[in-house]
Amino acid sequence: MEITSLTVHETQAILRSKQVSPKEVIETLGRRIELVDPSIHGYLSYDLNRAVSEARNADVRLPLGGVPISIKDVINVKGHPCGCASKILQGYIAPYDATVIAKLRAAGAIPFGRVNMDEFAMGSSTENSAFGPSRNPWDTTRTPGGSSGGSAAVVAADEAFAALGSDTGGSIRQPAALCGCVGLKPTYGRVSRFGLVAFASSLDQIGPITKDVMDAALLMNIIAGADPCDSTSLDEPVPDFTANLEKGIKGLKVGLPKEYFIEGLDPKVAKTVRAAVEHLQSLGAEVIEISLPHTEHALSTYYIIAPAEASANLARFDGVRYGFRAKEVSGLLDHYGRTREEGFGPEVKRRIILGTYVLSSGYYDAYYLRAQKVRTLIRRDFATAFEQVDAIVCPTSPTPAFKLGERTSDPLSMYLADIFTLAANMAGICGISIPCGFLEEEGKQLPVGLQILGPELNESTVLQVAYAYEQSTDWHKMKPSPQD
Repeated sequence: MEITSLTVHETQAILRSKQVSPKEVIETLGRRIELVDPSIHGYLSYDLNRAVSEARNADVRLPLGGVPISIKDVINVKGHPCGCASKILQGYIAPYDATVIAKLRAAGAIPFGRVNMDEFAMGSSTENSAFGPSRNPWDTTRTPGGSSGGSAAVVAADEAFAALGSDTGGSIRQPAALCGCVGLKPTYGRVSRFGLVAFASSLDQIGPITKDVMDAALLMNIIAGADPCDSTSLDEPVPDFTANLEKGIKGLKVGLPKEYFIEGLDPKVAKTVRAAVEHLQSLGAEVIEISLPHTEHALSTYYIIAPAEASANLARFDGVRYGFRAKEVSGLLDHYGRTREEGFGPEVKRRIILGTYVLSSGYYDAYYLRAQKVRTLIRRDFATAFEQVDAIVCPTSPTPAFKLGERTSDPLSMYLADIFTLAANMAGICGISIPCGFLEEEGKQLPVGLQILGPELNESTVLQVAYAYEQSTDWHKMKPSPQD
């Protein structure tokens, strides 16, 4: 038995039966990371001694007792670095736990390591990290996706049992699809954002990246719920997300949006996703073609709203109180300008400039206000669709994992990587990506993701559909060999 290949619920079982101890789990994970991570670069840092110390006191009777969970470098863990994969936050140590971390600890989990990401979660390939890109375990010449690319890569490579990521426009689901993992974006407000370093506050949401659907449901049971520290968190009861997993999907209505099968979608991806939809039909689901007519405006709308919010959120990073500080400056304004110029990477600066522009006098109404109106129309499209169907299925990514460096000189082609995921963030609904097949490219098998979207607070249905598909196929059991 390879311990690191186990899911969270399988690890729980062997810990409770005392086949292994939490300390042995951590030590085995450390050896796996030492073997594999040089070729993946999923981790920015991890403290094995601290994790072993915490493991000695772990209570395996708790829901996640003794299980290490890896953390995207945008979520605060007390005493750990929280750098957002950016030079500007070098040396910053989190003084408190994010609410999701406090909940994981209360459930007995051990927050383990800081995993790589696009700087401040701005990107779709992890190539915007100030510390170099992560690599896809299925083909290390390719991207693992982003911005939670490190989270997906370490889970796929068995360097983590599960990981937390954040999703602003697809940053959990897209890398999960490219790495053959399960990635869940909860409803906006379902999970507290307190302790998450903000990119776009009306879009960001924390969620799990896991090896199977059961693990995603288990982690949601722990991290979901209202939080007085986050005024945008929803005061709604948290169900047992595992309760409906085995109900099957006979009689459920599943929508297939015609706007998601468009020019630019890799024909092999389209064929694989359509085969997955046919499989759902064979399991008893009724497939109905639907329309989401404002989808064509989603990308441009997102790239007005998200940068505008980023412009406001990133203004706090000035090098005065913590982090990187430019040397030999000639006054306060020079200090601000040079610290941000030297501390932020090109993509972050691009989005700050764009966001500042659309919020500026004379352009606010023409861009930002108009984008918010279109956002309302996109939200209404989904609301209308969910009057007809229980869930919506579509591709997660228009292509399989692309080559590192292939899109770095063309921001628009990079932005198009999230064309099927970002509308869900603007609507505030929930969604999951699960593996639904593989394509062969240059002799390598590359995963394809099926995206399942549900109405607000309807994660249970999304998980139910995902579980029915997963348990009747073997795609989630396939493993890469990144150390070769």
